[in-house]
Amino acid sequence: MSLSMGVTMARKIAVVVRDRQGEALRMAIGIILMDDEVDIYVLDRVVEPTEQNLLSLETIGIMEMKAWTNVRANDTMEYLSMEEIAGRLLLYDHVLHY
Repeated sequence: MSLSMGVTMARKIAVVVRDRQGEALRMAIGIILMDDEVDIYVLDRVVEPTEQNLLSLETIGIMEMKAWTNVRANDTMEYLSMEEIAGRLLLYDHVLHY
């Protein structure tokens, strides 16, 4: 069966969040408008409790997006070791690093 005539398949996109947390979280939410599967990985830092970050995390929950972290203090996300995260990142079509 051919996928022709403008039919596209959803891409799997991972957003890796480190330094620019607010920008990365907002961008991850925006990408879902393209009907792609977007997952978030917060690495090596606690998410700063700014008003924007808290709103983004709430939106991520409402939109049922998946979010993982290697920092146990990020209690709104599922904890994974760095090795587990590295293995998962290999499965994505695109990995965006912030």
